[in-house]
Amino acid sequence: MKIGITCYPTYGGSGIVATELGLELAHRGHDVHFITYANPIRLGPGSSRIHYHEVEVSSYPLFQYPPYCLALASRMAEVARTYHLDLLHVHYAIPHSIAALLARQMLAAERSLPFITTLHGTDITLVGADPSYFPITRFSIDQSDGVTSISHYLRRHTEEIFHVTRDIRVIHNFVNCHIYHPAPERRREEKVLVHLSNFRPVKRVLDCIRILAAVRREVPARLMMVGDGPERGPAERLTQELGLEPYVDFLGKQDHIERLLPSMHVLLLPSELESFGLAALEAMACGVPPVATRVGGLPELVTHGVDGFLEAPGDTAAQAARVVQLLSDSALYHSVSAAARHTAESRFSTNLIIPQYERYYEEVAARPLASAVS
Repeated sequence: MKIGITCYPTYGGSGIVATELGLELAHRGHDVHFITYANPIRLGPGSSRIHYHEVEVSSYPLFQYPPYCLALASRMAEVARTYHLDLLHVHYAIPHSIAALLARQMLAAERSLPFITTLHGTDITLVGADPSYFPITRFSIDQSDGVTSISHYLRRHTEEIFHVTRDIRVIHNFVNCHIYHPAPERRREEKVLVHLSNFRPVKRVLDCIRILAAVRREVPARLMMVGDGPERGPAERLTQELGLEPYVDFLGKQDHIERLLPSMHVLLLPSELESFGLAALEAMACGVPPVATRVGGLPELVTHGVDGFLEAPGDTAAQAARVVQLLSDSALYHSVSAAARHTAESRFSTNLIIPQYERYYEEVAARPLASAVS
């Protein structure tokens, strides 16, 4: 198929999933056209089946805010017409699904252009729930020709908040287990914890520093903080206040997480909410057990006590105790590490999840358009 993909080309989970999906689809023989304002961060040099189309937004004195949604819709329609796209797949509802709807309407007299919206989390729980965006978010879901969600939790939340009755297909996030895999042996003798996120408040980044402080009372360990965002400064200040500067490395944004994760020992994910927990899945594929929170879609990924641990958000003492338990008991560690890898391979690998998207594309492309149905 010829598929147009639009996402935020940043370090957030939705952009990463969309980019990895495009790469996997191209590997399976589809032609993939990324349509967005910048080259997605994980795209890199790809195959001849990967195409990138930049959305240029003109800035005029009349516009206080450049109308990106309109420029995006025009570019979507142009690419769809020129390259004969079979469908558009937009990630993160606002504003991408509305732009796709406009593109579909622009081409209605010429051809069919269905679009699928994938809901990722904050587009529903944060942005979409904002009174300013609530009506347009609900409208975009209703008008999409297909809707997918990355977890059963997010589907239920969407149905409850927006009172939608249409079908929302759950297709979980995925990981390429050939790229993300355990190291033959960890070269580091020192135990290393890792946190990976966009450092927004919902990630409870400061809890990672507090967890390290508690862990170090029992086990020598250090912490790698990977990513950047508004909570980085406060986290650095807390590190200084607790005298942990020699044991915490702030690495900033990293492009090749698959090279970093295998040398880590435990992933910390103390989030207030996770609609799925992609960082946990990538760590698990590398045999790195997650110590995370029992929120959102994480229980769909992590089985407590088997392939990782789940505790209440904010309970840094309990989370630290789980880390100490893992680092102090080699038999337990190897058991949980192996189970984490098995979960990634047997439930969330690309060869299991990508075909679900392919089947859904074929199903949606064969339907009458949502506008025709309504």
